[in-house]
Amino acid sequence: MGLQAALREASELMLDFARRGGPIIVVDPPTTGMNNKDNAVVVVSSSTIRYILAGRYHIALSSGCEIFMKHVTRVTLETPDFNTCRQLVLDRGTAFASYSIRARDTISTVGCTFVREGCAVLTHGRSRVVESILLRAALVERKRFQVYVLEGRPDAGGAKSALSYINANIPTTVVLDSAMGYIMERVDMVLVGADCVMENGGTVNKIGTFALGVVAKEMGVPLYVAAESYKFTRLYPLNNADLPEMNTATTSSTTGNRGGGGGSSLKFIDTLNNTENKKEDGEGKVGKVVALPSSVSIENPPCDFTPAKYITLLFTDLGVLTPSAVSDELIRLYQ
Repeated sequence: MGLQAALREASELMLDFARRGGPIIVVDPPTTGMNNKDNAVVVVSSSTIRYILAGRYHIALSSGCEIFMKHVTRVTLETPDFNTCRQLVLDRGTAFASYSIRARDTISTVGCTFVREGCAVLTHGRSRVVESILLRAALVERKRFQVYVLEGRPDAGGAKSALSYINANIPTTVVLDSAMGYIMERVDMVLVGADCVMENGGTVNKIGTFALGVVAKEMGVPLYVAAESYKFTRLYPLNNADLPEMNTATTSSTTGNRGGGGGSSLKFIDTLNNTENKKEDGEGKVGKVVALPSSVSIENPPCDFTPAKYITLLFTDLGVLTPSAVSDELIRLYQ
């Protein structure tokens, strides 16, 4: 019981951090390559990123913590010997951590078989699993295909992801988010990640995925979702209003000034080029600033819910699943 209480407290601390968001960190520009030892694709992520727990990730984090505690602490019922029980707890905790890393490699192996020679793939937002699938298809399977990436405002996640594909010599085009219907005529498949997979087979992912699913279904293009099984969560939303409250504050790519005095305004940053539009700063540089009255509300949701009916298949470390199979897999995960 003490172990469970300590794990629960640690989970709440992480979830609180995730809801509040984290600081910005800067790393080297993204690179891609192959690990010669196991032929695995190696990806170094974007040049400017938030800590992985920051922002919208808290739904998947909550599910992962719950599965971890269920997986690790149930050993207390399996052995009466304390030392044996303690060692089993440590072993299972270590195994769970390594499993979550291996899951991405498993999904990339499963998913890249759906990337056909000469096809065009449309992606949205930034997903390490999606990157792993496409990079494996290009670098390991040696397939030739084209990638269209929606830029993914407000944080330009898609544009950053495009750097990984370009470094792997994959023909890549970054497309305006609102042009998803326009570009859908040219693609053969849509491939996105997921922050979490709901019990009803729907997914929560970067804002715009819902609209992307509607357009893809209307135009007869399959929508595939790649996600690790620890992102499966026991929630059953019917629409976006049913989602748990998420951090909807402006992100690093958008800043809002809501103070008094000189009036209020919203400054937009050109996330695609990672430059901020500024007024004349004394050096002759003039940019664009959109000034809005204080009566105008600003809403910047980080993600949305895509119902299962818009999803063709799920690529997971448990195999290729239909959305209707998620509830059965959740029962097995929590047994």
